[in-house]
Amino acid sequence: MTLNVPQEPAHDVGLRRLRAGVSGLLALLLLFTAPLSAQINFQAAQLEQEALDAFAAGDMETAGRRFEQALEHDPDSARLRLGAGAVAYRQQRYADARTFLEAALKLDPGLTTAHILLAQMRHQSGDLFGAIRTLETVVAADPDDTDSADTLDRWRLEFKLLDQMEQRLSDHFTVSYEGPPEAALAIQAVEALDRAYWRIGQELSLYPLRPIPVVLYTTEQFRDITRSPDWAAGSYDGTAIRVPMRGATDTPAELDRVLAHEFAHVLIREIAPRNVPAWLNEGLASALEDQNLGWAARTVERSAHSLSIETLSGRFDELSTEDAQLAYAMSALAVRRLLDEAGGIALANLLRDLGQGIPLDEAFRHRLYRPLDDFLRGGF
Repeated sequence: MTLNVPQEPAHDVGLRRLRAGVSGLLALLLLFTAPLSAQINFQAAQLEQEALDAFAAGDMETAGRRFEQALEHDPDSARLRLGAGAVAYRQQRYADARTFLEAALKLDPGLTTAHILLAQMRHQSGDLFGAIRTLETVVAADPDDTDSADTLDRWRLEFKLLDQMEQRLSDHFTVSYEGPPEAALAIQAVEALDRAYWRIGQELSLYPLRPIPVVLYTTEQFRDITRSPDWAAGSYDGTAIRVPMRGATDTPAELDRVLAHEFAHVLIREIAPRNVPAWLNEGLASALEDQNLGWAARTVERSAHSLSIETLSGRFDELSTEDAQLAYAMSALAVRRLLDEAGGIALANLLRDLGQGIPLDEAFRHRLYRPLDDFLRGGF
């Protein structure tokens, strides 16, 4: 997502979880609060409890191992397959998640959380119609599930809008827009995206293997579909780059900046769909959107406070406008320093390690030849 602050360039929040998906995972934890005494296999019960503890602590690697070990003792447990599927979903191992969740539903078709996660994955893979059909069954079964009902309304709106839009194609992007009045803007967007494709791709030595969908919305449509904060001027959710046609696209330079930022997120997600702290994710996208980071230096200089590494590692879309602007600025300067010291290929290799589950401090030392703590002591 891209920050849109008056008199400042636009920058992005990126990688936003859909609220129904989060609610589904919370529902999963509630589901697993049933007494373990109700289970027959003691070893499976013990391993399940260890998996749940790890899941609650955010340790998905351990949680996944424990669920799969539990399944060796109780292979017919729908709950355990749901748990393993939820872990795989959190790790963005969607093929594994789908296998576990579909198996869980064969054993117990009433597992609402499994339906919700499958709907999310269908949406993320571009199967919007299939996602809607799946979520319709959830809402029909539980009309009081307001999170799922809200998501279903947004997806239906998204489907309706896309069905009415026209498209402009290039070798690397598919740009959807409302009609002839916006055709000139669609042409500008394709040209800006192609420039970003070659410039950023060359710096990181990364190029997408498939055409990237891009959707140009009105400001109201953008807010309704993405539920982005007011300061957002663009977003990439793993499915499509989404940009409001006004605000971020008022000038060619601003359009270039926003689309370059979002394209950088496409590349980051392709090689590291998980485990990337926000300061690295957003910092890299911000550093690559434009060579001039004067805005970032000015933002840090005039700020009356700084942000902790814990804040910079979390979600920027939960920050105030002022703190979000500062978070982007601090992250952009830090990652620019890394790019200058180590180069884009080293950063891309660092991201690959993170995507494979290697801890940040270990990957940082391996790829950048220095301890992470040493770099962080240099300040943002």
